[in-house]
Amino acid sequence: MLQRAGLGGRRRTDLITALAAISLAVVATGCTAAPIVTEPPASVTTTTTHSAPTGTVTWAEAPSSAPDWIFPFASLTHYFASNINQFQYLMYRPLYFFGPIDSTSPMVDEALSLAELPKFSAGNETVTIDLKGWKFSNGQTVDAQSVIFWMNMLEAERTNWAGYAPGELPDNVTRYAALRPSSLEVTFHFRSSYSQTWLLYNELSQITPMPEAWDITRLGGKPGSGGCARSPLTSSVLQACRAVWAFDTDHNGRSKPAKMAGDLATYGSNPLWKVGDGPWTLSRFDSVTGEATFVPNTDYSGPKRSSFAKFVELPFASETAELAALSRSGSGAPDVGYLPVEAVPTNSGPLGSVGPNAPELASRYDLFPAYGWALAYAPANFNSVGDGGYAGAILRQAYIRHAIQRLVDQPAIIRTVYRGYGVETLGPVPIYPRTPYLSVSETDNPYPYSPSVAIELLAGHGWTIHRGGTDVCARPGTGPDECGKSIARGAQLFFTWDLVCAGSETGCEASKLEKATLAAAGVTVTAGPFSDTEGSNSACKPGPTCGWAIGDPTVWTFTPQVFPSGEYLFSTGVTWNYGSWNDSETDLLISRTLVSSSLSALYQYEGYLAKQLPVIWQPAPAASLTEVRKGLLGVTPISSLSNLTPEYWHAQ
Repeated sequence: MLQRAGLGGRRRTDLITALAAISLAVVATGCTAAPIVTEPPASVTTTTTHSAPTGTVTWAEAPSSAPDWIFPFASLTHYFASNINQFQYLMYRPLYFFGPIDSTSPMVDEALSLAELPKFSAGNETVTIDLKGWKFSNGQTVDAQSVIFWMNMLEAERTNWAGYAPGELPDNVTRYAALRPSSLEVTFHFRSSYSQTWLLYNELSQITPMPEAWDITRLGGKPGSGGCARSPLTSSVLQACRAVWAFDTDHNGRSKPAKMAGDLATYGSNPLWKVGDGPWTLSRFDSVTGEATFVPNTDYSGPKRSSFAKFVELPFASETAELAALSRSGSGAPDVGYLPVEAVPTNSGPLGSVGPNAPELASRYDLFPAYGWALAYAPANFNSVGDGGYAGAILRQAYIRHAIQRLVDQPAIIRTVYRGYGVETLGPVPIYPRTPYLSVSETDNPYPYSPSVAIELLAGHGWTIHRGGTDVCARPGTGPDECGKSIARGAQLFFTWDLVCAGSETGCEASKLEKATLAAAGVTVTAGPFSDTEGSNSACKPGPTCGWAIGDPTVWTFTPQVFPSGEYLFSTGVTWNYGSWNDSETDLLISRTLVSSSLSALYQYEGYLAKQLPVIWQPAPAASLTEVRKGLLGVTPISSLSNLTPEYWHAQ
């Protein structure tokens, strides 16, 4: 998913039907499965006797990112970590939990998952899931019916599930069933053979089993009376699911008067939202500020219950307000907060190290940088007719993208703007935290910062270089030393690039530095009149309204689709492919990552995209510079997927 805020704060929008081509390629390839990569089980794996929880622990919500959706079936409007990983997961656990509590790894955590690792048969076309028998807080077992309820909802309302991709779940499933509703075993039958890793990390990872108490169409209705959790799936069950979805979500929050997920004012009082299988129960929610208070779920079946009697998520209107609260030693200071980049002393150590804390906080807090399982990039619009009509044609030239990438000084931006807390993006797989998914070909960095190489590339392809000005095409044509197809004599390297400040001091600093390094080689960029909802970072067809050339830097976090196979970002025609990258080799390589018997297919895709540059890679700032009150243990290591697990926090 795209981050709610960060380098650009663009929202994730839904996919279009081109992903169906990926499914067809999967069938044609017919490969077998890659082995599932897992982390060792968490250090605490069995339920133990606990003393009564006491005290309150508090956590600072990101600025203007208070949760606003409680139902674990979210449309694009609500598809953010602030709603899912940091709110819903506390109460309603996904079928498979990713991001072990004792590691920054994005791998699956068996101990915190509701089911055992899936079993594969029939050439990986059949997947059997054995649930552990955990309980919802009302006593219902998390069983096959709980999984089927969510899957039936997906079948009925797939376009209202933000993770839906045509050709993938549920389109690639022929049938899912259980011997009986109360069974702890559910079986999925897929249309073809897929990689075991891809099935677990990108398909089954999306499922959140739901209690029968939500299968209703009116308040006070008998659990299950809605009929959405029935099996087998029929047209009448689909119709029932649409009615249940409309009730549970208030028609995606639009119905008046609101009753359920659209009514934030009743989140803390509605008894239906207290039926969960997670370690926490929401006891109070302020619909105006977004402050959320949780208490331990005394019926939690998982391996660890909280030592604290309350966990409170504190809202802040700005980073300045949160920093002021941290700086106070009295009431209102969060136990776990964040430090704005501008307030942290520069860290000169290697990636992952910790430098000095802000002096005003050092006596009471410890600093821990947290890095996301994420990419940062600026989309290049290959359909652009802006900047004299040549922008798209210019960007379609590989040497142009190579030259521009050579002019992005990622190490300098990390060092000076992000104060040493950032990660370079070198290709389509994050380089940190380190995982088996990272290939040597990507870490070799095919395009390190080098203005001299960039200038040589441009001059060698017919451009007259004007350092500090704007380069001009002097040799039009398609020869190896000419500007390229559809680029006329006199065309300029002048791009409308949404390098804007967006109200952020660090954003302004990064923009100024990047524009300066580009200008040194005669590449001129200017901010365009774009907004968060139209223009930049929105796919468009060639025409008068397709004027943006390079979009604003954006951060993509791989969750809940954790395996970095690329079908959501770089496949032909998907909407997250903002720049309309259209390349048959990319599509073929992506399709192989979905079915391959080893990681070699991912490495081939990774190496190819790292060199082809479908986007302009950007440095990713640390996901957060987390401040933890001294004496509070268990907060670290911090999840690269933005998960919150305060049940593991405890006082020294």
